[in-house]
Amino acid sequence: ATVELWSSREGAFSKARKRLEREPLSIERTKGSEILFGIAPCSLALSQARRGLFRLFLKQSSGPRRLVMSEFILQAMARGVPVHHVKRRELDALCRGQVHQGVCLEATPLRFKSLEEAEEPDLGDEGTPNRQLIWLVLEQIQDPMNLGALLRSAYFLGVDRVVTSHRNSCPLTPTVSKASSGAMEVFDVYSTDDLRSFLKAKTAEGWEVVGTASKPEDVENVPVISCLEFRWNKPVIIVIGSEGDGLSLETQLLCHRMLAIPPGRALHPGIESLNVSVATGILLHSICSQKRRHSD
Repeated sequence: ATVELWSSREGAFSKARKRLEREPLSIERTKGSEILFGIAPCSLALSQARRGLFRLFLKQSSGPRRLVMSEFILQAMARGVPVHHVKRRELDALCRGQVHQGVCLEATPLRFKSLEEAEEPDLGDEGTPNRQLIWLVLEQIQDPMNLGALLRSAYFLGVDRVVTSHRNSCPLTPTVSKASSGAMEVFDVYSTDDLRSFLKAKTAEGWEVVGTASKPEDVENVPVISCLEFRWNKPVIIVIGSEGDGLSLETQLLCHRMLAIPPGRALHPGIESLNVSVATGILLHSICSQKRRHSD
């Protein structure tokens, strides 16, 4: 009986120990912080002076990423950020199961910048106007993965400024930073409470406002052309609408022209459009490539 009791207790202890090993340790977050995750967002956040930084969490590792982790430690030491080596399950818990690549960074959130904070762009003078400016305006983009992909494309292709509508738009979250491959950490994103007044003001300053249409046949009162035919000789604003509904009618009517991407084949019903970030990448490449040719 004593042997059976001891065996039973040993079994209970073993189960309890395994349960504790499976359950991540609870790491209490600093008030007002968020958890960035992934190699690119965390490295770029450490290298920039745009966030308050609290703690760096690295996976205990002796594998192929050991050199990367050593570089993170050096970056953190240079910024005076404490480094904590933790197990994978702790990192999983910190970023709620997202793909962290062995790195999490506790930091203050990034906020949209107000247009009032922005430097006025150099539009040149009447004799030598600066025709090379391209701004991207986002109306009610709500999916963080889409917003991140949009920022990554805008940064890569040479967009000068990104402005979002404040209402019904995704904030600058760690998921957005990861989807942008860290572009959000180095690229200012502006926000406006009154998108229509902003577009009207830019038109009055001599900018061309260009909208986008996934279904050209649904657009009324605004000329629609293929993005392949679009030519520009003044500062231009490209306006992108929300994932589901596209541009609102009120915003469409403030556009001088609407751009459409011609498909490469006859399309089946139900798959007649592109993801908003993919479509924007195609449009920006078409337009920004003209910018590069002009500057050659």
